[in-house]
Amino acid sequence: MRAYERFLNYVKIYTTSDPESTATPTAARERDLALLLVDELKAMGIADARIDEKSYVYATLPATPGLEQKDAIGFIAHLDTAPDAPGENVRPVLHENYDGGDVALGSITLSPAMFPHLAQMKGKTLITTDGTTLLGADDKAGIAEIMTMLERVMGEGTAHPKLCIAFTPDEEVGAGADHFDVSGFGAKYAYTVDGDAPGLIEYETFNAADATFEIQGVSVHPGSATGIMVNAGLIAAELAMMLPQNETPTTTKEREGFYHLCSLKGKVESAVLEYIVRDHDREKFEARKAFCVEVAETLNQKYGVGTVKVTVTDSYYNMAEKIEPCFFLVENALEVCRALGLDAHCEPVRGGTDGSRLSFMGLPCPNLPTGGRAFHGPYEHITTEDMDICVETLLGLVKKYAE
Repeated sequence: MRAYERFLNYVKIYTTSDPESTATPTAARERDLALLLVDELKAMGIADARIDEKSYVYATLPATPGLEQKDAIGFIAHLDTAPDAPGENVRPVLHENYDGGDVALGSITLSPAMFPHLAQMKGKTLITTDGTTLLGADDKAGIAEIMTMLERVMGEGTAHPKLCIAFTPDEEVGAGADHFDVSGFGAKYAYTVDGDAPGLIEYETFNAADATFEIQGVSVHPGSATGIMVNAGLIAAELAMMLPQNETPTTTKEREGFYHLCSLKGKVESAVLEYIVRDHDREKFEARKAFCVEVAETLNQKYGVGTVKVTVTDSYYNMAEKIEPCFFLVENALEVCRALGLDAHCEPVRGGTDGSRLSFMGLPCPNLPTGGRAFHGPYEHITTEDMDICVETLLGLVKKYAE
C-alpha cells in the first residue's frame, strides 16, 4: 500500500486537539486514530503495539538478527490536527496530472501566485482539501509514511536496527511531549516526521513562551467618570502599541523573532491580551520576555500598581542546543536525501515540533519532511509522489543505521 492510500483514510478521522482542555488527550476523538493505528501495527506483525491511558501509541520492531548492538532509532509523528481551521468532515480531493495552475477549492483558490512551489508539482497527483477544512497532512502524512516504511521494511526483509515508533496526541497545542515515555520508548535518538518539503531537514526551532497580560480597570457611568474611570480596553490598545510594531509574524522571517498577539478580549472593567513570544537566539528570547515585564511595570507606574499583571510561561526551547552534540543525525538525513536526488538542506523552523521538547527530555529529535504544504488551513496540500519520496527517505535512514 502506498502512503497516500493510508493518508486518505486517516484524514477522514476527526482528531483536532482542543486548546481549552487540560485533559490528555485534550480531545477524546484523538484516541480513535490511535486505536486504529494499534490495530494496523498488530496486523503487520508488530506484537508490542500498544496505546497507553493518555492515548500515546508505542511500537517496536526488533532488530534484524546480528544487528542487536546497533543503536535503536525512533520515528515519531502526531495524531492531532490544528485547531486553527475546521478538522471535521475532511473531504480530500485528488487532482491527477496537476497542470501547475490555479485550483478551485470551493470559494477559495489554491494558486501559484500565493504558493510558488506549486509550479514544481506540475504533473504530479495533487491532494487538496475541498476548501472547507484543513487537510490533515500535518501530521497524518507523517503517520502514513512511517506506517508505510514499516510495512516495506518487514515485507522486503530490509536489514534494520531496532526501530521504535510513537504517535503522540496534542502536539498542535504544545502538549505532545507532556506524557511521552522517553525511557520506555527504547531509542537513544529519534526523528519527528512533521516537516514539509522533501529534502528539508530541520533542527533549529524557536525558543517559545506565552505572555498573558491581565488588565484591571474601573468602570463607572461615563457621565460621572471624570478622574474615576480606568478604561481597561484603552489600556489594552496602548499596551499593544508599546510592543515593537515591526517585530510581528508578518514583518519577520528566518531567524528573526517576534511578539504575536493571539487574542484580545476586553471592556472597560477588564481586558486580557494573549501573546506568544518567539526567538531563535536564547539571549534575545530572554530579553523579549523581560521587555514584556517592563511594559507591564511602565503601565502600572502610569495607571497604578495592580492595573496590569503579566504572566510569562516558557513553552519550549531551540532544540539545536541538543541536536548539535549529535549532529550526525542531521548529516545522515542530508546524505540520504542527496542520494535520492533531493535538494537536501536545512532551514530554521519558525515554530516548534514535539522534538523541541523531547530533545530537552533526553531524546534528540531532528525533524524530517512529510511533503505537506500550507499547513493549518484550507489551502493545505500534498502530492502522492512527494509522500512516496518521504517514505524512501525513511527507508534510507533505516538502512543507514543498519550499516
